[in-house]
Amino acid sequence: MTDFDPERFEDKYEHYFTELQHAYKSAFDVMSERYDSGLVHAIDQYTLAESEPFYEGDGQFRIELPDDAIERVAPETELDDSELADIYTAYTDELERQLQDVFGL
Repeated sequence: MTDFDPERFEDKYEHYFTELQHAYKSAFDVMSERYDSGLVHAIDQYTLAESEPFYEGDGQFRIELPDDAIERVAPETELDDSELADIYTAYTDELERQLQDVFGL
């Protein structure tokens, strides 16, 4: 577990790069157990690679996705936009949990 400093999280890639990688990898692993691995890989590569984690305070994180997140993955799947949105919600929720775990919050 890493000591977490909300102010240092402003420069997260400088101070917490390894921890971020660990949280993203753990979320990927959990999601791969729940959903089709091809879909999870597509979300990871096409969307989460450009996502931005933010610390909201009170031990809570928020993941900001690119505006066109659904459109980026839609060609890779037969799911409709609503189903994809639900999977994105599950994925970002899991990633937020993993960030909390990595930082002991």
